Amino acid sequence: MPATNGSSAPAASKKVLDHATAEEVLKEYQSRDGLSVQDLMDSKAQGGLTYNDFLILPGYIGFPASAVQLDAKITKRITLRTPFVSSPMDTVTEHDMAIHMALQGGVGVIHHNCSPDEQADMVRKVKRYENGFILDPVVISRETTVGEAKALKEKWGFGGFPVTETGKLGSKLLGIVTNRDIQFEDDLDQPVSNVMVTDLVTAQSGVTLLEANQILAGSKKGKLPIVDKDGNLESMISRSDLTKNLHFPNASKLPDSKQLLCAAAIGTRPEDKLRLGKLVDAGLDIVILDSSQGNSMYQIEMIKWIKQEYPDLDVIGGNVVTREQAAALIAAGVDGLRIGMGSGSACITQEVMAVGRPQATAVYNVSQFAARFGVPCIADGGIQNVGHIVKGLALGASTVMMGGLLAGTTESPGTSFVSREGKLVKAYRGMGSIDAMQDKKAGGGGKDSQKSNAGTARYFSEGDSVLVAQGVSGAVAHRGSISKFVPYLAAGLKHSLQDSGMTSLEELHESVANGIVRFEIRTASAQLEGGVNMESYEKKLYA
Repeated sequence: MPATNGSSAPAASKKVLDHATAEEVLKEYQSRDGLSVQDLMDSKAQGGLTYNDFLILPGYIGFPASAVQLDAKITKRITLRTPFVSSPMDTVTEHDMAIHMALQGGVGVIHHNCSPDEQADMVRKVKRYENGFILDPVVISRETTVGEAKALKEKWGFGGFPVTETGKLGSKLLGIVTNRDIQFEDDLDQPVSNVMVTDLVTAQSGVTLLEANQILAGSKKGKLPIVDKDGNLESMISRSDLTKNLHFPNASKLPDSKQLLCAAAIGTRPEDKLRLGKLVDAGLDIVILDSSQGNSMYQIEMIKWIKQEYPDLDVIGGNVVTREQAAALIAAGVDGLRIGMGSGSACITQEVMAVGRPQATAVYNVSQFAARFGVPCIADGGIQNVGHIVKGLALGASTVMMGGLLAGTTESPGTSFVSREGKLVKAYRGMGSIDAMQDKKAGGGGKDSQKSNAGTARYFSEGDSVLVAQGVSGAVAHRGSISKFVPYLAAGLKHSLQDSGMTSLEELHESVANGIVRFEIRTASAQLEGGVNMESYEKKLYA
C-alpha cells in the first residue's frame, strides 16, 4: 500500500541503509565524485578548455576563511603574500599601480612602452616608497636653495631631506629640511640653511632596525638620521614607514632593506640590455621578458645573457602555452614562466594569427611540466573574476596576472571619463593594438619610434611596413581603488579555498595532484544556470 500524505512509512520495496553508515558506504565507490584534474584536462577527450568550462567541487569546511594562507612563489627565490600580479601594459602598470600592488602583498610589473630613463624613474619611485634603513637618502647641502628642495619633493614624491656639509652621504649632518619648513616660503632663492631644522634626534651607527624604530616612535620626529661617532650621516629611517608597516602588514618587501618589491618588463632587442642596466641601477628585483611568443632565439639568448650579467636578478620568461615552449626557456635558466597566448580581454591573437591555446589547458600543461623543475608559473590572461583566479591557481599556476581587471582602478595610468552610456570608465588597450604599437613615447617621438615601441617588439613587428593588430583599444568600468579592490579579490579567493576545504595554495596544488580536489565539466546549459537569471538586477561585487 503506497504511503499517504503525512505518512512516514517507507516503501516496502526499497531497503534503506542505516544513516550512521553513510561514510562507510561511500568507500564502496571506486573513485571520488567528479573528475580528477587529469581526466578534466585530457585534451583528446575534452578539447581545449577555458576557465568557464569547468567548476571545482566543494570539500569539507573545518576552518574559518581567515585561516587560509595565500603565500605563493612568483620566482624560484621570491614569495608573495598574495598571488596577484599586475600586467606590464601601458594602461595598467606604472609606479603608482606597482606601489599599491606591493603594499597589498602582490607585485606590479612596470611596462616598457616608454623611454629607459622614464621606466627607471618609475622603478626608483617604487623602491624609495618604503624602506627599513634608507641607505641612499636624497641628501642636499646647506647651499641648496628652497626652490631646488621643492623641485626635489616634486620629483620624488616625498619631503624630508638631510643636509650635510658636502651634500653627500658620509659627511657631517647639519640639519633636516622637511615639507613644513619650505611649504610657505616665498623666497625660493634663499639657502635651506635659513629654514632647516637643527634640533635633531639621531641614533648611533650599529643600532638595530627595531631599536631605531623605538627611538623614532618616542621622538615624535618624522625622520631619524643614523650617524657615526663623528656625526657623519650613514642612513635614515622614516616615520612614514612605521605607519605603512602598521597599515600594510602583508606588503611585498625585501627582507634586508624592507623596500617594496618591484618588477618591470623589457623586450629582447639588443638595446633592451642597456634598458635593463638602468633598471637594475634603480633597484629592480624581477625582470619579465615581454613577448607574445617566448620560445624564440631572441629570448633564449637574452635569458642566458641576463643570468650571466646579473645573477642576483630573477628572470621570468614567456609567454608560453606548451611544454615544448616552456622546456626551452627552463633550459635557458628562467626563474619563472608566464603562461597565456591570446586569452586576454583586449587580445585578438587567436583570432588573427590562429595561434595560441585555451587558457585553462595551457596553464595546466605548462605548470605541471615546470613544477618538475621548481619553476613557478604565472597564469596571464583570461582573468575576469575571482572564480577565474581560483581556477588558474587550481590548475597549477602559483600566481595570476591581471590586465583588464585592474585597468579600471584609480591607480592605473590615465584618467577616468564618462562613456556615452553615462558610465564612469577608464581607457584600456592591448599592447598589440594599433594605438599601442604606434605610440611614440618609447622612442622619444622620433621617426624610428616604431623600433623602440614595446607593442611592436612584443609581437615581432618592429620592421613591418604594415602593422597587423593583435589587440584592441577600448574602455573598462571604473572599479575604485586598488586598496579596496585587491583585498576583495583576496577575500574572495580565501572563501573559495575554504569551500574547497583547502587552507593554503600549497595544499590546493597537492590535493589537485593527488586527486582529492575534484572537478566537473560545465555544459553551455550549466554555465547559463550558474549565471544570474533575473529580469533586472544590480551586481555589486563588494562593500
